[in-house]
Amino acid sequence: MPDLSLDSVIGGMAPVGIVIALVGGVFLALGAQFQHRGVGVVERRHGTGEKSGLSVRQVLHLASNGWWLLGSILLGLAIVMQLTSLGFAPLIVVQPLGVVALVITAILNARVSHVKLTGPAIRAIVMCVAGVAVFVTLAAIFAREAVVERLQLIVIIIVLGVVLVALGFAFLLLRKRSSAIFYILSAGVLYGFVATLAKVVINRVGNEIAGVTEGGSFEWLTIVCIVGLLLAVVLGAYFVQTAYSVGSPDLVIAGLTVVDPLVAVGIAIAVLGEASQVPLWVLLVWIAAAGVAVYGVFQLAKHHPQTHRGENIRGENIVEEAMAGVVGEAIERASHARARGTHPVVHRSAKDGAE
Repeated sequence: MPDLSLDSVIGGMAPVGIVIALVGGVFLALGAQFQHRGVGVVERRHGTGEKSGLSVRQVLHLASNGWWLLGSILLGLAIVMQLTSLGFAPLIVVQPLGVVALVITAILNARVSHVKLTGPAIRAIVMCVAGVAVFVTLAAIFAREAVVERLQLIVIIIVLGVVLVALGFAFLLLRKRSSAIFYILSAGVLYGFVATLAKVVINRVGNEIAGVTEGGSFEWLTIVCIVGLLLAVVLGAYFVQTAYSVGSPDLVIAGLTVVDPLVAVGIAIAVLGEASQVPLWVLLVWIAAAGVAVYGVFQLAKHHPQTHRGENIRGENIVEEAMAGVVGEAIERASHARARGTHPVVHRSAKDGAE
């Protein structure tokens, strides 16, 4: 656990961090929407129809897709906003605010798809916002950030190493039959570590610059932390892009806004000690608020009208393909009949009469 007698100068302006994180949530929602569209275009043009993850060729084609590039720029801005917010507020204050991206994505998808949000979907959005608002408000009041010591950093790096190895083996074994859920959960876990490692680096370097700690904060452990952060970013980004190719942006954002904060907040509480001085009643309210928000996320993924609309569209496509086949066959038969100099209906009638 951290040395709670040594307060950190980093993370002492929670309101500023909250505002910056909310702006980052807007960029995250828009970036996810545009990247999903870009991945869809690449899948249609260069895909094989197999949902086994993006190939190297498809990943290279993404770099030339305008929608994907625009989404990447917005996601880059979202990351900058998130990292900046971590310098003003504790991790457990700003990380849950990513749920704002889910709400914006749901509303945006409804607009783009020309469908109205249903009553259950609206109630789910209210639950998400209310749960996160209660959690973040109490966290901003009671959370305390201490200087991160070597032991906490070592523990986080070891756990991340185990997670990277486990996900690597799981990907190799399950790639051919993995669903969107696997990629979403994997990306959520990795991004939870990304936020945590970024917070650790900001905490250690910031406190050394401010003179709270006496040198040595930027050492080999911090460098290992940065390398692990970059590996998690790259692997997590690949999982997210693959999830876009096999799932909807709503589902991707819903999964990330649940798993990412749970991992990051769990590490912040268990390892970084940001809730070490929180009263018991606050912990109980946190659990209840988190439960409401998580339930709202799953209900939104379940009841969002675009999900049902997608099923209808698939059904309509099947009908359209069948009709196209019938029409195509009729045209082909008519062409053959004209080539023989007879009308297809008359020819068949004569044949039936002969029989």
